[in-house]
Amino acid sequence: MASPELSQFRRIVVKVGSALLVDSDKGEVRASWLAALADDMAKLHREGRDVLVVSSGSIALGRSRLKLPRGPLKLEESQAAAAVGQIALARIWSEVLGAHGIGAGQILVTLQDTEERRRYLNARSTIGKLLEWRAIPVINENDTVATNEIRYGDNDRLAARVATMASADLLVLLSDIDGLYDAPPKNNPNAKLIPVVDSISSEIEAVAGDAESELSRGGMRTKVEAAKIATTGGTHMLIASGKIEHPLQAIADGGRCTWFLTPANPITSRKRWIAGSLEPKGTLTIDAGAVAALRAGASLLPAGVIKVEGQFARGDAVIVRGPDTSEVGRGLIAYDADDAERIKGRSSPDVMAILGISGRSEMIHRDDLVVGG
Repeated sequence: MASPELSQFRRIVVKVGSALLVDSDKGEVRASWLAALADDMAKLHREGRDVLVVSSGSIALGRSRLKLPRGPLKLEESQAAAAVGQIALARIWSEVLGAHGIGAGQILVTLQDTEERRRYLNARSTIGKLLEWRAIPVINENDTVATNEIRYGDNDRLAARVATMASADLLVLLSDIDGLYDAPPKNNPNAKLIPVVDSISSEIEAVAGDAESELSRGGMRTKVEAAKIATTGGTHMLIASGKIEHPLQAIADGGRCTWFLTPANPITSRKRWIAGSLEPKGTLTIDAGAVAALRAGASLLPAGVIKVEGQFARGDAVIVRGPDTSEVGRGLIAYDADDAERIKGRSSPDVMAILGISGRSEMIHRDDLVVGG
């Protein structure tokens, strides 16, 4: 199967690991490499694409700033190192992107932020707003509060979760190797690169190896697991070398990499999840005008809602019914049941006056809504 091209994608998540970002001998960021990567990102940004970064490096930078010895750290030591390193990491990304006139927005997440619907919706909304403002979200696991029991453990899977949460159509994992091989290339000089994986079979899983770098928590095995998450969510993924300068440009020029393909797209996969996998917690009845608007592709506004039933929280799935009680669709509600009741039938400018806060203008955003036939 032919490989896709970078130019085909509109929303791209780039994962950068500690081993690429930080020189382990010097304990400092590889400044020239990062500047070259920022050049690549800026080019994509100028072309009108959305770019997101999932960046490791806070613990590694913290270790350097605190002059901690090599070797494993206890949990509380890792958390404290991350607290110091995160400040440095945020400043570094802000500076390299700012050199191109691009704002950077820092987002720290934990496992629950992508597992619990309420937190998921909050994180997704924040990412969406930053992209709307043409900033680049820089996302990392919140190592200062995450414990071994509630963490991802590697940023490959975190990046895959972020990619599906942000409805990205491509996830790029920059690695110390240029793709997936049919055997470990360090041990087998005859190992061959697998350029395209159209489905993740047991054979593909069998060729994945483990981490080799002290700074890296993930190896090829976690990258294949990330590919499962991404492709199931409708996001293509690729593994490419991050050891070269301008790694994204190299991909655009047809450089060596491994593509993991998905048969779906992020919007249809997400809507399939909303339509069939979530138990509805309530019902909204809407007027005929709102029914017509939804069928035309609009979001559901409070003004079109005439009845609210059920006890639901923000981010829960609800059924949307027309005035004749027939089901129009299902979606993720942007308000708790009590607040939805208070603002039903009201225009969007009234929401702030009623609730005392500047809430979202949509009761259900169209990206969170599945409309039936």
